[in-house]
Amino acid sequence: MAFLGLAAPALAQVAPVSSPTGPVMAGPYAIIDAATGETLLEQNAGAAWYPASLTKLMTIYLTFEQLKSGRLTLASPVPFSQHASAMPESKLGVAPGTSITVEQGLLALVAHSANDVATALAELIGGSEPAFGQMMTQTAHRLGMTATKFNNANGLPDPQNVTSARDLGLLAIALLRDFPQYYGYFQTKDFMFGKRRIGPGVKFVELYAPYADGLKTGFICNSGFNIVGSAVRDGRRLIGIALGFRRSDLRDEFLVRLFDEAFALKTGGNKPKIWQVRNEGGEPHKLFGPGECGGIRYEMPGDAAWLGTYGDWASARRVWSVGQADLVKLGVTRIGKEWILPVTVNKATRQAAIIADLEPDAAQKLCADYRARKLFCEVKKPAEITPPFGVFWR
Repeated sequence: MAFLGLAAPALAQVAPVSSPTGPVMAGPYAIIDAATGETLLEQNAGAAWYPASLTKLMTIYLTFEQLKSGRLTLASPVPFSQHASAMPESKLGVAPGTSITVEQGLLALVAHSANDVATALAELIGGSEPAFGQMMTQTAHRLGMTATKFNNANGLPDPQNVTSARDLGLLAIALLRDFPQYYGYFQTKDFMFGKRRIGPGVKFVELYAPYADGLKTGFICNSGFNIVGSAVRDGRRLIGIALGFRRSDLRDEFLVRLFDEAFALKTGGNKPKIWQVRNEGGEPHKLFGPGECGGIRYEMPGDAAWLGTYGDWASARRVWSVGQADLVKLGVTRIGKEWILPVTVNKATRQAAIIADLEPDAAQKLCADYRARKLFCEVKKPAEITPPFGVFWR
């Protein structure tokens, strides 16, 4: 009986939610009024969860502290050790012994979720990544994030990196409250790093324009696709946290719907504040089981099917949606992720429609079907999909 009592909270962390295409499974979520802390909508917001790259929100918080205190400036160099440079994707790819500026580091964390940059900042500020992890955890507890512990600066898989939707809401409020002068970095869509354009930032900001203005997404196999976002409508700012989705597009669509619902609510301030939500403790749920999640590059572990390049995002998204439906018709059970990539050539920008993270035979099957129908489709390997995406111009 004791074993069952411990297991029940983990099972309750994932539950069905509605979506435009029917019920989908989702983890904890919450929508919070940034000014009052009122929790407008929530499900299992106190459940333990792996933060993945949402960890970088705390790395950014501590970097902002350094800037505000004057211990660092935006132009301060961030040196890269062998350890930092060796971090796996997603990364900026800075060679050991060289450096970038703090400002470039902030841009890379938001627009590219660069794991190597997070580690380099940790070593600069904390002296070592383990010491910085202790600083992160201490700061989290000071902010009231009672369920949170950090053991690295980037959110790469580590069983000791644990948080909750409640705690992430408190962190987002703190970022807005404590560093309004730096909040604009969370609006970064892309930036130039040498001759490379790094991006494309947080797609939710585009989907919920003109209201959305940041913050961060994250993914590891254990946690699924997660987001902390913020939006302003009629002078009112809300913060949204949505965790534990099996596809990034469903996560973003769900958060848009949550924001719409929350902005329409008239609560009179009667709902609990986010800090009054109880953290449940226990072990985080592991979303993807053994063998379910690719292990090459977490953001795109499989092959991709490029379905053409179009004049605007909406047109490319429609083609992508048709491609997903065609995969289902072909009997493919593991459909891919949405990648609508901005391709710029000679100052003209178009949008490439790409179904990513497909098993090799699925990508081949779809493109064979398209070619038989005289439609455009090319199979691309993960290594081919790198900024500035010029190979996708047509």
